[in-house]
Amino acid sequence: MTTFQNYKYERPDLHAVDQSINQLLEQFEAASSAEAQIKLIDEINVVRKHLDTAMNLAYVRASINTNDAFYSEERDYLDAHGGEVIQIESKFYNALANSKFKDELRETYGDQLFDLAELFVKQYDDSIKDLLNKENKISSEYSKLVASAEIEFKGETYTFAQMGQFLDSADRSVRKEAKLAMEEYRAAQLEQYDAIYDRLVKVRHEIATKLGFKNFIELGYVRMNRVDYTPDMVKRYRDQIHKHVVPVAQSLYQSQMKRNGWDSLKPYDENIVFLSGNEKPKDDGKTILENGRKMYKELSAETDEFYQFMMDRELFDAEAKKGKEAGGYCTFIQDYKSPFIFSNFNGTDHDITVLTHEAGHAFQVYRSQDLIPDYLWPTHESCEIHSMSMEFFTYKWMDLFFNNPDKFKYKHIGDAIKFLPYGVAVDEFQHIVYEHPELTPQERRAEWTKLEQKYLPHKDHDGIASLESGAFWHRQGHIFGSPFYYIDYTLAQVCAFQFFKRSTEDFEEAWKDYLHICDIGGSLPFNKIVEAANLRSPFQDGALEDTMTFLEDYLDEIDTSNF
Repeated sequence: MTTFQNYKYERPDLHAVDQSINQLLEQFEAASSAEAQIKLIDEINVVRKHLDTAMNLAYVRASINTNDAFYSEERDYLDAHGGEVIQIESKFYNALANSKFKDELRETYGDQLFDLAELFVKQYDDSIKDLLNKENKISSEYSKLVASAEIEFKGETYTFAQMGQFLDSADRSVRKEAKLAMEEYRAAQLEQYDAIYDRLVKVRHEIATKLGFKNFIELGYVRMNRVDYTPDMVKRYRDQIHKHVVPVAQSLYQSQMKRNGWDSLKPYDENIVFLSGNEKPKDDGKTILENGRKMYKELSAETDEFYQFMMDRELFDAEAKKGKEAGGYCTFIQDYKSPFIFSNFNGTDHDITVLTHEAGHAFQVYRSQDLIPDYLWPTHESCEIHSMSMEFFTYKWMDLFFNNPDKFKYKHIGDAIKFLPYGVAVDEFQHIVYEHPELTPQERRAEWTKLEQKYLPHKDHDGIASLESGAFWHRQGHIFGSPFYYIDYTLAQVCAFQFFKRSTEDFEEAWKDYLHICDIGGSLPFNKIVEAANLRSPFQDGALEDTMTFLEDYLDEIDTSNF
């Protein structure tokens, strides 16, 4: 059996790929029937999958070890030629959009492929190829800057991810010292973060206007493949979060302060829901992965098969280590039909949520692996339904990982509720930034401060300079690398909460609907996937209000007196 370590990488010859695609597209355009075009699409997809495999292998291996000179150079090369890759994709989508057999092809593939094709055509022409390469290169500068962090703390050197264990310490002096060390490091890098983002905003605005858009907001929605909702719908949704969720989140913060005897919530206290400390995993990373095997075996036959596949082929790189990039993600190695999960276990409860979250992504893509590449993943906000809902479907097995599962659940649900206002703040911030690309870095940070006051009024930065200056958002990699990819998490979280509610009422029926939307992959847009899951769209009036009522009632039933 071939494991991930032995998956073969070779730098793709982009010129040869381009020639192959051009030859196939010439045949596609000359084809005399829809059936002939379908066969050619299959051939084109083989080439696309092979290219995607190489790009993913380089990305994963470079992120596992940023000090690996070979894969770091390979990723730099692919970043520098990202425009060529998009150009190749653009040719394919242009051909689809202009096919003389489009109606017949729609019957085979559905509308979503052609809606995606039309959006792709709008976001690219050859005049912006060099600008796209420039954007990719600047974005990678941010990732490398974060990954290169070496924070001195108590005589040792740590990455940001490794510092997480100290921020969860039951000892307030340790938390404060750790937070100050991290923020002092960030403060020293503040101008670099600001300069990178300023360059990204300006190059993205230039790309958008060259393509004929008013600003990058319009292009950002096109890039995110948002077929069935608009900025106006998102604004109304943010207003609903402000109305129905912010008060619940503030109530949770107030309970936390009262329970722990604090007058205000300092930045080094936010993580501490209980003075006794947050519930930590009872085992190390290797055991966590092994316990995942038992959990997924019992959850369903489908998850058992999936998880055995992942473990047998060593498709996890789970634990934090020096030189490893921050964060967590799931990707898919197409030629090997293999999901891959990247994370940074650090001895906190996050180790379990990142496992179940990324396993939700991996399970979905494993189930939809035989669909066309364009349907392998849903659009981003739909992808997150699978991951966030998996966090709740696995609640029955939290005793495998924690001595006190209820303590974990109380914090997990509370964290998810408190995340929603932050998530929409990140989204509104990006709307402001790209509507006004002329803002200076200082003005951008001032706008963030206003949004904190609106959505996160509990914040007390305790005089810490980097936070007081409105630079908290610097740590949010999505703002730099994946513009407008953040509201997606909040939309999905609302859907995941609904799956959670349904799982407490009829687990089997809820799981059946979850499995169904895993199987359909990305063949439908967001609101139609929500409908297929028998959930209510977050954009519907009342969806948030009902959800918040259920969650408040659930939390009220947990006895926290012994925590």
